[in-house]
Amino acid sequence: MPTPANPTALAQQARRSYVEGLLAGLPAVVQAVDQGARVLLSKVAEPAVAVRRRDAVAELHKAAPHWLQGMTSMLRGARLSGLVSATRPGDLPLTPSRHAKLSLVDDDTIEHEIISSKLALSMMDRASWEFTDLRSRINVLEARDELDTNDVLRPHVLARIVSASWRAANLSLDAWRELQGVLQDEFAHFAEEGYHETNRFLLERHVLPDVDLRPFIRRSRNSAAGFGAAPGASTRGAFGQAGGATAEQRGEVGEETRMMTRAGGLARGADHAEQVLGRLNRLVARQLPGFGVTQQERTVATAPRLKAAINDAQQLIARRLATAEHAATVAGHVSAPALLEELNQRKQALKQAASTPVERATIEIVALLFQSIQTEERIPTSVRVWFARLQMPVLRVAVGEPDFFATIDHPARRLIDRMGSCVMGFDANTRAVGDILEKEIKRVVQVVEAYPDTGRRVFQTVLVEFEKFLEHYFKNENEASRKGVSLAQQVEQRETLAIQYTIELRKMLNEMPVQEGVREFLFQVWADVLAMTAVKSGNQSDATRDMKRAAADLIWSAGAKVSREERGEVIRRLPPLLKTLRDGMDHAGVPAGKQDEHIQRLNNSLAAAFTAKTAAIPHERLEELMARLETLEELLPEADDLEIDESMVHDLSGHESSELEVVAEGGSMPTPAMIAWARELQVGSWYMLDYRNRNEPMQLAWQGMRRQLTLFVSPQGRGVLFQQNRLAAFLQAGLLVPAQDESLTVRATRSAMAKLDGNPSRLLN
Repeated sequence: MPTPANPTALAQQARRSYVEGLLAGLPAVVQAVDQGARVLLSKVAEPAVAVRRRDAVAELHKAAPHWLQGMTSMLRGARLSGLVSATRPGDLPLTPSRHAKLSLVDDDTIEHEIISSKLALSMMDRASWEFTDLRSRINVLEARDELDTNDVLRPHVLARIVSASWRAANLSLDAWRELQGVLQDEFAHFAEEGYHETNRFLLERHVLPDVDLRPFIRRSRNSAAGFGAAPGASTRGAFGQAGGATAEQRGEVGEETRMMTRAGGLARGADHAEQVLGRLNRLVARQLPGFGVTQQERTVATAPRLKAAINDAQQLIARRLATAEHAATVAGHVSAPALLEELNQRKQALKQAASTPVERATIEIVALLFQSIQTEERIPTSVRVWFARLQMPVLRVAVGEPDFFATIDHPARRLIDRMGSCVMGFDANTRAVGDILEKEIKRVVQVVEAYPDTGRRVFQTVLVEFEKFLEHYFKNENEASRKGVSLAQQVEQRETLAIQYTIELRKMLNEMPVQEGVREFLFQVWADVLAMTAVKSGNQSDATRDMKRAAADLIWSAGAKVSREERGEVIRRLPPLLKTLRDGMDHAGVPAGKQDEHIQRLNNSLAAAFTAKTAAIPHERLEELMARLETLEELLPEADDLEIDESMVHDLSGHESSELEVVAEGGSMPTPAMIAWARELQVGSWYMLDYRNRNEPMQLAWQGMRRQLTLFVSPQGRGVLFQQNRLAAFLQAGLLVPAQDESLTVRATRSAMAKLDGNPSRLLN
C-alpha cells in the first residue's frame, strides 16, 4: 500500500489500528487473567493466603464483565482523538501544571496510582524496544519531539485504563495485590503484541524501515485463547495472529535477552551468532551459488583424494607442532608466525587436492577461522598449539557434514567456544591454574585426532567429557576456587534442607490448632535451624534430635490449655525450651536482636494459648507428630525433584564470611528473559563484576541444583555467591558482563568475512 500524502493522517491511522487491536484482544486477556487467578488458587498456600486468593477469584469472576466494559469504553473514546480523556472521576488524572490548585489526595487514590505505575513498569520491561521503535515512527510522522502525555500509545496510559476500570468495577485493591503477578504478566504480553503489530502496520507503509522490526515469536499459551476456544485449538495472540512458539521458545528468550542487553554492552546471544553464520553463507553463496544448497540440503561425501590429504596434513602438523612445543620448553613460547606459516602451507596443498569449488571454499573458510584463533592474544600461546591441531579435524567435519556452517550448535563449534571461554581469562599470575586445564585441552585434542572417521560423534563425546572435567576441576583441583565451591555447596545443602523441612512441617501442622505466630516461627526460623544443625552435626545426631524435640515441645506449648495442670506444665517447661530455641538460633547465626524479636512474638503466642477457646491437641496427635519429626529425613522430597518457590529461599547474607561474599542487594529488576539467561551461564566462563567498589575479572566456578545458586571466583580466590534472581538483576543492570562479547568461533567468523569481503576470489583460488 502506498504511503498517504498526509503523514499525520497515517499516524492517526496507526493509533486507530493499535486501539482496534486492543479492543479485539481485551476479552481474551480478561479471560486469561481469570484463568491465571484460578491456577493461583489451586496452588498450596498458608490458610490466610488461600482465603485471600479465594476471595480475589470470587470477586474477579463477579466483576470481570464490568471491568472489561470499563476498559472498552475508555478505549473507544480514544479511537478518533488518539488521546484518553481525563475529565471524569476514575479516568486518568489531569496532567499536572504549575498553576494547578493543590489539594489533599486520599490514600485509596494514591494506592491506585502505585499499582498503575507498577503495571506500566512491567509493560515497559517487556515491550521497551517495540515501544521505542513505534514512538520513533510516530514522532517522525507528526514532526514532533515526544508523544503527548495522554497519548493512547503510551504504556502508562494503558496501565491507568486497566487500573481505573478495575476501580470503577468495584474490584478491591486487595484483590489486585493478590493477582498482581498474573495481571502484570498478561498485560505486558498484550502491550508487546500491540506495539509489534502497529510497528508492522507502519513498516508495510515504509515508515522508518531502518528501525528494524525485530523478530517476534508469539507466546503459545492457553491463557491467551479467545472466549469459546475449543480445547486443543491453536492459540492465537490477542491481536489475531497465530501463535506457536512451542519448541522455538528458546529463540524467544535469546531474542528478548539480546534486546534487553544491547544498551548495556552485555554478551551477544545465540541470535547474533546465527546472524553471523547467515551472513557468511550469503557472502560465500554470491561467489558459489552451490555453497548454500550444499550446506543446507545435501550430505557431502568427502572425495578420497581430499580425505587422504587432510589425514596427511593432520599428521604433519602434529609432528611439526610437537617439535615446536618441545622447543617452547626451552624458549618459553611457540612462535605464532611459525604456526600460521605452517597452516598456510597446508592450506595450499589441500586446495590442490580438492575436487570441487565448494571444497576449496570450505578449506579457505576453515583456514581463515583458525588464522583468527591463532592471532587471538587473550589465548595463552601454549594453548594456541592445541587449537591449531584442531584445524584438520574441524576441516574434515566441515567438508563432510552440511550443518557445520548452518548451525551454532554443532559440537565442534561448541567445543572450541567452551575451551576458548575458559582460557581467555588467564594471565601470568595464573599459570599454575592454567597448567591443569591445558593438560585437559591437550587430551581432548589428542582424542579427536585419534578418531578421524567419527566426525561429529567424537566432538560430542569430548565436549561432554570436558564439561564433566570442569565441574571436577573447580571443585577439587583449582586452588583458587576449591574452598569457595565447598562453602557454596554447604550453603546450598542448608538452603535445600531448610526448604524441605519447611514443606514437611507445613504438612504436619496443616490440620493442627496451633497459634499463627508459632507456625511462622517454625516455617521461617526453626526449619533453617534444623537444616543448619543437620549440615553441621548430621541428620541423626543428638543435636539435631534435640532441635526436633524443641519443635514438638513448642507445638504442644502453643496449643490450647484448658486445665490448671497443663498450664503449670507449660510454665515449668518454658525456660529450658526458650534456652534451646536461643541456642539453636545462635547456632544458625541469627543475630541477638532478631532472637529477642522472635522470642517476644513466641511469648505473645504462648500467652494467647492460655486463653484460647480452640480444642486442645490430643496426646495421640502429639505422639504421632514427634514420631514423624524423629523420622523426618525419610519423608523429605528428593532434592532433584524439589520445586523451589522463590518466597521460600532464605536470606543468604547469613552465610557471609571472609572467604565467601554473598550478594544480597544491588542490580535492576530482572525480566523473565534475563532470569533465563542467568540459568544458561556456563562454568569456566569469565566475567567482569562491578561489586563493592571493585571492578575485576571473575570466573564462574560452580552452579548449584537447578542453578539456584552460582559462585564466581577471582584469580586470588575470593568467592562471590549469587542467588538466581540476584544474578539476573546484576546482568540486567550491567554490573556483571561477559569478558568477551562474542564466542571464539563467532569472532573468528566475523574476521574471516572481513577478509573475504576484501578479496572474494580467494574462495576459488
